[in-house]
Amino acid sequence: MKVRKIPMRTCVVTREKLPKAELIRVVRTPEGNVVIDESGKANGRGAYLKKDKEVFLKAKKSKVLNRMLEVEVPDKVFEDLNDLLN
Repeated sequence: MKVRKIPMRTCVVTREKLPKAELIRVVRTPEGNVVIDESGKANGRGAYLKKDKEVFLKAKKSKVLNRMLEVEVPDKVFEDLNDLLN
């Protein structure tokens, strides 16, 4: 039986390489909106964050998502990220 390859992605805050399933993808859509991509397949420029409240806070404070997505990320996105963990 063939062994399946596990897709690995890098968290933009911690720079850790983790399996895709352990990360949350935030996407800037072609229209310029910033959304959380739960399917992992939405069109647009994406950035991955580790599923950890401290990582979300650090991303907001350092504005790393603004740089990676090349657009101003609204506070609503960070509120939605925190709601996903609860």
